[in-house]
This record gives sequence, structure tokens and C-alpha cells, in this order.
Amino acid sequence: MANPIRVLVVDDSAFMRYTINRHLDADPAISVVGSAKDGVEALEKISSLKPDVVTLDVEMPRLDGLSTLEQIMKRFPTPVVMLSSLTAKGAQTTIKALMLGAVDFVQKPTGSAETRAVMTVLVEKVKAAAGVHMAKVQKPVTSLPTAAHHSAMRPFSANDPLVVIGSSTGGPKALQEVIPHLPADLQAAVVIVQHMPAGFTKSLAQRLNDMSPLSVQEATDGDRLAKGLILLAPGDYHMEIHDNRRIKLTKAPRRNHVRPAVDITMETAADHFGKSVLGVILTGMGSDGTDGARRIKARGGHIIAENEETSVVYGMPRSVVEAGLADTVVPLPEVAQTIVKMVHNGRA
Repeated sequence: MANPIRVLVVDDSAFMRYTINRHLDADPAISVVGSAKDGVEALEKISSLKPDVVTLDVEMPRLDGLSTLEQIMKRFPTPVVMLSSLTAKGAQTTIKALMLGAVDFVQKPTGSAETRAVMTVLVEKVKAAAGVHMAKVQKPVTSLPTAAHHSAMRPFSANDPLVVIGSSTGGPKALQEVIPHLPADLQAAVVIVQHMPAGFTKSLAQRLNDMSPLSVQEATDGDRLAKGLILLAPGDYHMEIHDNRRIKLTKAPRRNHVRPAVDITMETAADHFGKSVLGVILTGMGSDGTDGARRIKARGGHIIAENEETSVVYGMPRSVVEAGLADTVVPLPEVAQTIVKMVHNGRA
């Protein structure tokens, strides 16, 4: 049997530390080797205990979650799973943490009824984080263009290219590598599905919007596709694309255990826009996006997949590649230019 995953639990609340410890230690694949009440204590214990994974509270005294994360990445590169409160400030801080190199996050339970479900998700994410290569997480984002002004939105017609991007674990940082490098004059509409719970996608959209020449918005029901606009699926809603070039948000059952699901967006896009669709699959656990990529290919569209060397978690891209659905497989820094090239060459 493999050695258990050694975890350090860092949280301001003694009750949360106890709760997390109890649930993680109950899994035979995990061993909690210590806990800390704030960032200062956490850095001391990481140095001596050398955990495989750290769970890190966003809001703490003395040294907060973001500052602690920066020090961990600099001094003791270790996979980190953040625990975030669902507040506007908490969501913004969590997105910054993901951009800085946190592997993933879990939303703190708001009551005892939610605790078991949240802890089950945390166990899964700790296990996934333990398999992450830190060199991929730490790799700095290539220099970003200055987004002084957003491009004007332009009408999208049924024959224009439609780019559908899907991502999961490691996705926010990957999107930061892709979206800002799409040019203002891109002759395509763009939509993104990032696996993320409700309350956090708005902050992700704002973050990408601040650094991109294209406008990035969290999608709302009835939004119209447009060139110069990127729409991000809101957490806990599936995003369908219909032939009237409008977005439809639904609370249909989860697919691949997630909502939003990449498959649903890709399948509806392919059904209505056929060969005009270009699917892009980035880092993430599982196989969401494979059925969608298959539908896009069947309708004459094309698929780009991120390669294994740059994927934080080579799950979703691997599934697409092994199914023989990828037209091209490229490292993350080349995804944006590949999108531009394929849109320009009419391969979307």
C-alpha cells in the first residue's frame, strides 16, 4: 500500500481545524500530520513537517491566506487547497489564490447540514492535489498584454466561428494564460465553462476582464453571443447555446458530477453551429468535455487540447486525446495563438 498523503491543516477556527482533521484522517489514504491556526504558524510547521498537501484558510490573523500562499510557493513549493468563505471579498481572494498557484479550493460549509458534503469534496481535492507537479503550478504566466481598452462588441452571425473553452482543476491560472492573449479583433465569439461553484465565477470573470482586450462577463440567461465578448458560465448553472445565438442557463441535473458541465455547452453549440465550432480542452480532472468534443467533431468542427507537459491535471485533455478527438495538442502558452490561427484559417 502506498504511503498516505501527509496533510497540514491551516485554519483560524479551532472547530474547523477539528472538523477537517477528523474527516481527512478518516480516509486511509490521508494522514493529517499537523495543524496551524494562522500563516505564521503554518510556515513554521511546513518547514519541519514537509507535508504533501496544505489546506489553507483564506481569512486568518497575523498572516492571511494570500500572503501565506505566496510564501509557501516561494519557500516550500507544496500543493495547496484553499478553504474560502462565500463573500464577495472571499471570492475575490480565492480567485487571486488560484492565479498565484493554489491547486483548487473548497467553499466552507455555512452550517452543519453542509459539512459532510463539503468534507467529502475536500478529501477528493486533497487526493488530486497530491498528484500535482509543482513545477507546472509555479510556472510564471507569460507576460500579459496591456488591456487599456476593450474591443467594441460586434454582431455574431450563424457562420462566424464560435470558440468553446472547457477547464477544471488548474483552470483559472490556465485561463489567465490564454484569454488575455486573444486579440481585440478576434473574429469569433467565445464562451468558457470552468468547473466552479456559485458565487466565484463572477470574480473570475472580473479578473480576466481586467487583463484582457476582449470583454469578459459572467453569463446571464438570454445573453447574446458577440464578437469581442467572452461569456463565462456561472457556477451551478449549465450553459446551453441556442440557434438564436443566445445563452440559456439551466439547473438540469449534474453531468459528470458537475454543473456547469463542458459537455452540455459543447453539445448544444455543435448542434446549432456545426462546423463553425472550435472546442478547447484545458487542464482538469475527469472526462468532462469528451462527449462534447465528440459531438463537435461529428458536426464538422475542430478540437484543441492542452498537452500533458503543461496540464496541472492531465485528465480532461487526456480523455479527449485518447479518444482520438484532438486535431491539435499544444502546450498552454501556445493555446491562444493556436485558437487565433484556426479561427483565421476557417478551421472553426
